[in-house]
Amino acid sequence: MSAHWQARRSGPSAQRPGDRRTPWQRDRARVLHSAAFRRLQSKTQIMNVGENDFYRTRLTHSLEAAQIGTSLINQLAHVGSAQEQALLPDLNLMETLCLAHDIGHPPFGHGGETALNYKMLGSGGFEGNGQTFRIVGKLEAYHSEHGMDLTRRSLLGLLKYPVLMPQLPQPPQAQQPGSLAQWKPAKALFACDADLLDWVLEPLSSADRALFQQVQQLDKSPWQKSLHKSFDASLMELADDIAYGVHDLEDAVVTGTLSEAQWHAHLDRVVAELDGELADLVPRLGVQLFSSSHSARKDAIGALVNIFVTAVRVQEVLGDAEEPLIRYNATLPSAERFLLDSLKAVVFEHVINQPSIQQLRYRSQNMLLDLYTAFYNEPLRLLPHNTRSRWQLAFETGGQIAADRILCDYIAGMTDDYAHRMYRNLFVI
Repeated sequence: MSAHWQARRSGPSAQRPGDRRTPWQRDRARVLHSAAFRRLQSKTQIMNVGENDFYRTRLTHSLEAAQIGTSLINQLAHVGSAQEQALLPDLNLMETLCLAHDIGHPPFGHGGETALNYKMLGSGGFEGNGQTFRIVGKLEAYHSEHGMDLTRRSLLGLLKYPVLMPQLPQPPQAQQPGSLAQWKPAKALFACDADLLDWVLEPLSSADRALFQQVQQLDKSPWQKSLHKSFDASLMELADDIAYGVHDLEDAVVTGTLSEAQWHAHLDRVVAELDGELADLVPRLGVQLFSSSHSARKDAIGALVNIFVTAVRVQEVLGDAEEPLIRYNATLPSAERFLLDSLKAVVFEHVINQPSIQQLRYRSQNMLLDLYTAFYNEPLRLLPHNTRSRWQLAFETGGQIAADRILCDYIAGMTDDYAHRMYRNLFVI
């Protein structure tokens, strides 16, 4: 891989004496030892942290995504062409992307993300993947200016949406909205991080960059959909999807959130649209999944993951692009993609969309709205000393919008437990 993709924004740095690690091994270590990564152990994946000691947190989900990501690389290394094999990321790079992909998520999952976006509408918005990019490129303490100071290829691989936030509508005058459903974030990076994005995309020609950053405007402005991601990002996203669709499904089965009858109500229709080996295999795995035998269930989970890992292929998605890292993506054939999307839909409908989960999400959203309001109104009184100093500097040099971003960084970095404790300190008598 050419030197510009191994470059770091801080420039060349001397290796420590005797350090024989590759750039990708160093990137993985920086993610693994970061405070942002450790906080994932107390952040919600789907079910709230602490309610059960079995199901996944953001941390265990990320570890499982990393394992699946390396399995995808191993598969393509055996079945891909010589050209495709040359494009494959190093296993350490793949782990770096999967371990880091969720570190920008705020407390309380997507509910917390929507709450922060609402509060930040007048100051550039908020989105979890954009916050991930900001953490690894600017906020984490490894480097005074450049966050974890990861290689350019690692940063490119973390760009699920390689575009800047569009112009956002101004929030209504009311401090607390009746419903946050209409304020889900646009999938994009923050305007204040445009300099970092420019650095990551610097090796691309102007034509390649224009292709790579194409967007589709959705029905309701300002929401947009970026159309492309890099090859590495497509592998990371596929690993994330498999972990979500299969392993979060296991949580739902074990905790009794998903019943066998609900499984059949959804998946029997899906199986009817499959053919060949998949049509025979999925019903058998469904029987194992709801078996009283723990080993049978684990075997079914492994077999489901295997379906998708062994089906992965490399596809040309930007035929006019010169740079191979954006010209190709990892994809699934239509039948396997349909099955994976169906498993994700089961998790959404019978777990995420359940009233008990949504009630917790509603409560958590309002907690974050109240926390943001309190810190916004009394930053010099309520913020911790270190964050207060950063807030003051940002306000003095960049004004209110820059200061709001520092406040948002602070709240987004909270774990679920920390946010609960802070809320009790401020509001519970």
